[in-house]
Amino acid sequence: MTPAAGHTGKVIVTVAPTGGFLTRAEHPYVPTQPAEIAADVARCAAAGASMAALHARRPDDQATCSGAVYRDINARVRAACDVVINNSTGGGADGDLLRIRPDGSRVVDWDARMEGLEGGADTCTLDAITAYVSAPGGHEILMDTPMERATELAAAMSERGIKPEWEAFNPSHLVREVARLTSLGFDTEPYHVNVVLGLHENFQNALPYTPSNLHHMVDALPDGSLCTVTINGPQQFRGLAHALALGAHIRVGIEDNPCLVPGEPAENARLVERAVALVQSIGLEPATPDEARAILGLPARKEPAREL
Repeated sequence: MTPAAGHTGKVIVTVAPTGGFLTRAEHPYVPTQPAEIAADVARCAAAGASMAALHARRPDDQATCSGAVYRDINARVRAACDVVINNSTGGGADGDLLRIRPDGSRVVDWDARMEGLEGGADTCTLDAITAYVSAPGGHEILMDTPMERATELAAAMSERGIKPEWEAFNPSHLVREVARLTSLGFDTEPYHVNVVLGLHENFQNALPYTPSNLHHMVDALPDGSLCTVTINGPQQFRGLAHALALGAHIRVGIEDNPCLVPGEPAENARLVERAVALVQSIGLEPATPDEARAILGLPARKEPAREL
């Protein structure tokens, strides 16, 4: 693990409350609309989360990266609590994110992804990933991000003063896209890398969580990185305990694992409470939002005009 990857007694606990796929019919506690998301994030902040990884939905609950919707969500969150705000620039396989080509193939719309930069977030996900995603309804949708587009996304974040959250689903993303784009100056240390495991049944080229896979990913981090680990599925807390032992920060939420007990949907605040208990059980403490900003190298909290 690179020196910047470890924590010094303070752990950033990120909550991912919504995601781009689950519907209210599938999970009774998933928040999808701006007021619901803000209220849920505030409960999670009170439980110990210092960062929120947010997806946006249209009024019909389908996916969007609309800057206006993100600004509404972000303003409401900032009015309710002071967490670090991360906006997705790729999550979702329907709504505004879905484009059907003349030949019937499905792709994640690039222009819609770029709109995710217009919400005024502290950080945005930078998914330099090309893979087919198994979408609801049995369709496959291509998330198409060649290096040219990944460079465009990184440059646009740099121009707007947005710190990237580099998402990596396998070591190739770390040693190629993340290493290359950070070397070109599109970010400054510490590079915040979100190592994502457990999406192998949905994302082509993703890896399951195993101890060896997580070790390999952490070992492949570019120099100057700090790491958050996201484990999807029922092995989540086993994997997060391992991540803490490796010096990483951790993420929980309905997006990643909607149940504490298999088959029993859980509220986001309960997932955060479990994560905080895990952190404290090994003698560490959850970072406050101000501490999280310092760890990530972010400026002081943004206070834009509210758009409600």
